[in-house]
Amino acid sequence: MLTIRDLKTPLIGPFDLDLAPGAATAVSGPSGAGKSLFLRAIADLDENAGSVVLNGVSRASLSAPDWRRKVAYVPAESGWWSERVEDHFQDTPGLGALLAAVGLENALGWEIARLSTGERQRLALVRALQLAPQVLLLDEPTSALDPPSVQQVETLLAARLHSGCAMLLVTHDPGQPDRFGARRLHMEHGKFTDLEPREAMS
Repeated sequence: MLTIRDLKTPLIGPFDLDLAPGAATAVSGPSGAGKSLFLRAIADLDENAGSVVLNGVSRASLSAPDWRRKVAYVPAESGWWSERVEDHFQDTPGLGALLAAVGLENALGWEIARLSTGERQRLALVRALQLAPQVLLLDEPTSALDPPSVQQVETLLAARLHSGCAMLLVTHDPGQPDRFGARRLHMEHGKFTDLEPREAMS
């Protein structure tokens, strides 16, 4: 369980929110409402105040790298610090299966410069999933993808939900929350309101 209490930054909040294992929460709202800033605050990437606790362990008690391994943030546009794709990944046993699940099983030998926006988006997700996080913070995870790739990514994320990962995603896709059985939140001017809960994804 990720428990968020009185989380705020100079621009957004305060927020109270619980993210249960195996459950998805979707945040929608107009551009500039503060959705990405909310995810960044949970990941502790910007100045913020409040309490964020994962399974009884306070974020303040962990180093930033340890926190972000447990609570993985995937921005809409991820950073790439080397020319080769393979330099951005750990050599873990499940890597090949993750890459294949998003249709990029041969991507490790590629150069970053040749990647499309959608390929970068899928690889950034795989990079986060390699850490086996307990919580996924996803900012528009399928915004640059064609329908077959959206289906691949959503299938992969649904499997993570079923295995007990909690997920908080920002999305402009009106059907995506339903496909994940997600609780809906709508954000305006740095605050959000509940919308109708949805049935679990089958």
